[in-house]
Amino acid sequence: MDGRVDIEAEGKPERKEAPVRSRGFLSSVRGAVRRLLLLAVFLLLAPYLLIVLYSVPSVRPVSTLMVADLVLLRGYDRQWVGLDDISPNVVRAVMMSEDGQFCFHGGVDWTQMQGVVRQALDGEATRGASTITMQTAKNLFLWNGRSFVRKGLELPLAMFADTVWSKRRTLEIYLNIAEWGPGIYGIEAAAQHHFKVPASRLTLRQASLLAVSLPNPIQRNASSPTRGMTRLVSVIERRARASGDYIRCIEG
Repeated sequence: MDGRVDIEAEGKPERKEAPVRSRGFLSSVRGAVRRLLLLAVFLLLAPYLLIVLYSVPSVRPVSTLMVADLVLLRGYDRQWVGLDDISPNVVRAVMMSEDGQFCFHGGVDWTQMQGVVRQALDGEATRGASTITMQTAKNLFLWNGRSFVRKGLELPLAMFADTVWSKRRTLEIYLNIAEWGPGIYGIEAAAQHHFKVPASRLTLRQASLLAVSLPNPIQRNASSPTRGMTRLVSVIERRARASGDYIRCIEG
């Protein structure tokens, strides 16, 4: 009987357990992947939570460029001012230069966007179709440069911001985080830097020069305009004077 037991025991295959080190490695990989997924979800959702927070008038947001300047120890100049302390000339000039339909769209100007898509599909050079709301979302949460990834993130952020913020709040944030030169952020710092006056005293000419420099504030100097900038300023001045109903949503 003992022999039979021995034979049966010898015939059973031995179980090979996975090495403890291998199981530990797989567990670590799964944990790392889980943490990366949680981080990705957090990074995607955080801007939406911040949009809600930024609806509070006393909160003064900073842009990603301003954060980068701090991280790189360059510093920056930004003095927050409320919309009521900004010259109406700035409001008219910037809106007519950057987003003439600001009062009428829901964060994204789909008519302009469709035109850009058609141009891209036809292989033509595309013009910008970013609204003030889209630029505000980009400046607060994303990065510069053209890419479909950034645009895909920017569109829902702009639409959500437009549902949470009033038009006045959107413009107030935009004018206080826009870049007007290396380390120069916000309309108050821009007015002081380029024209030595507070934002409340900017003339239509000065406001138009600042508006024209917005698309490329590093190469376009509002206080030292090129001939091309001067021609654009004349166009913006005419549009600003005739803005009328186009800026009705900003009137408090």
